[in-house]
Amino acid sequence: MDWVKIVYSVILLVCGILILVVASSRKGDERREYIKAKAQSYSFVVVIGVLILEVAQSIYLAFQENTTNNGYAISPIMFLTLILIIYLVTLLIYRKKFGD
Repeated sequence: MDWVKIVYSVILLVCGILILVVASSRKGDERREYIKAKAQSYSFVVVIGVLILEVAQSIYLAFQENTTNNGYAISPIMFLTLILIIYLVTLLIYRKKFGD
């Protein structure tokens, strides 16, 4: 079962690197830069929102003195997957919207 996580992590890392390299490799006009900036800013807002929710949940559980739920935090692999998917989807949406 551990090799599945390792393979998934490697595939996720390679896909993430490819998306970021392809998105930023082409030199172009200001429209492409604007599209990338919009996608990055939206992804950043979602990341900050998820992190705020995680902190709020941990504070709530600390005040409730519920120590049995300590292992239910978001997984780093799932967090990176969430960021990658959101960035990819917003990049594709803004490319279609602004015609790149």
